[in-house]
Amino acid sequence: MKEITFTIRRFNPKTDTAPHDEEYTVEVHEGARVLHALHAVHAQDPGLAYRWCCGSGQCGSCAMRIDGTPALACLTEAHDGMTVWPLDLPVVQDLEVDVAPYLDRISPLCSSEGAVFPTQAEIEAIKPLRECIECMSCVSVCPALKVSDFAGPTAMRQEMRLALDPRDTQDRIAEAIEHDLFNCTTCQQCWKVCPKEIQTPGKAIEKLREIANRRGLTLPRHQEVAELVRTTGRSVGKTQETFLEQVPEVIEPEGEVRATVGFFVGCMYNGRLPQTALDMIEVMRRNGIRVIIPHEQVCCGSPLIRTGQTAIVDSLKHQNIEAFTSRDIDIVMTMCAGCGSTLKNDYDTPFTVMDATEVLNRVGIEDPAPLHITVTYHDPCHLLRGQGISEEPRKLLRKVVDRLVETPNQCCGSGGGVRSGVPEVAGALGQKRGEAFESSGAEMVVSCCPFCEFHIAENTRLPVKDLMTLLRRGYEEKDRQKAAKEE
Repeated sequence: MKEITFTIRRFNPKTDTAPHDEEYTVEVHEGARVLHALHAVHAQDPGLAYRWCCGSGQCGSCAMRIDGTPALACLTEAHDGMTVWPLDLPVVQDLEVDVAPYLDRISPLCSSEGAVFPTQAEIEAIKPLRECIECMSCVSVCPALKVSDFAGPTAMRQEMRLALDPRDTQDRIAEAIEHDLFNCTTCQQCWKVCPKEIQTPGKAIEKLREIANRRGLTLPRHQEVAELVRTTGRSVGKTQETFLEQVPEVIEPEGEVRATVGFFVGCMYNGRLPQTALDMIEVMRRNGIRVIIPHEQVCCGSPLIRTGQTAIVDSLKHQNIEAFTSRDIDIVMTMCAGCGSTLKNDYDTPFTVMDATEVLNRVGIEDPAPLHITVTYHDPCHLLRGQGISEEPRKLLRKVVDRLVETPNQCCGSGGGVRSGVPEVAGALGQKRGEAFESSGAEMVVSCCPFCEFHIAENTRLPVKDLMTLLRRGYEEKDRQKAAKEE
């Protein structure tokens, strides 16, 4: 037996004006789960409300936030100092939340006489979607649900599962569109907290959008983006001299060559934010990294994959892979979070793909002069969850600023085609991020994604900069200070 002390968030809407935290000390066996700790608390305080049923991860009843993240209490090991809160849904009492409105939006199978049983191939296609235990963890973290009438990831998972089932007689694509299929930002929070690891964005939402596209039901603005990619190779129009027009194919470092990488530019850094990419190049040169930039590279295809317009994606992949393999490049570096996630997860590449922050952390960097500002960092969804990168940019950021303050992570609303297709949803999410940043005490917002940078800048009074721009400023300040001492 061992003794642990932990905190439970308590709230009874009938008697309390606001939630409050209470601390409990209980004895539990080694390896005890959070559910066992709650049972021990309940023995002391029978008024504690929480749900549980199977105790083996099959019913979903005991989903709650453990140390800030949705998890099943019956499967998560209890530890001293943990916090146990309800899911971020309307609270019935304490750890019990109201899931009925979300369960009501999960469509049933509608069959008919003479329905044909699924083939083995159809069963295999359905398998990745049928393990849902309706715990509502995904619903509790969905950003689109917080600002719109989006049916949510659980409902969309079910729509795709039914669309694949030959016994079902309903038009699930039309139903999904009616339930705001295009409101999903594909931030991937839903499947990252799913205890069954159901990849709802890729396996359900993007597939529903793909079927919708084949029926001619893609949103008009998304169709415009696809046509732009088809005719120009880029998902954004040219507004100034592009990055590729400004640079040679090979850029040598200032001193000894410590590493060589290929650079996948991406559409935004090429056409809308070329100066930010130029800042990154100077940071690479400063740290001994040779950069090779094939000029025939095109859009990675992410805007098309996310919106279900996949007809030309294979040709884009082929052109991009050939651009780098023809130059015997082993490491392809990305700077755009969306491009990096797409190359890592949607491509089958013969080379290693690394984000620029991964490259700099691996090679090691010269310390810049610190800039005397307080910043907050925004985790791009396609960097944090798409690539599992969180600490690498923070390590670099701490080298160049006086103080880094954290704000709770949340999608800014710019991904999944939402900014272009459903701008009111993107704007509402952007406003939430802007408010969080402005209340953090930071003087500047820093990120590593051009779409996030562009969108957040429209929704906050604070300046928004890319990490590479700050690193370049730090090196410039270091050079200025050195020159001043030598005068």
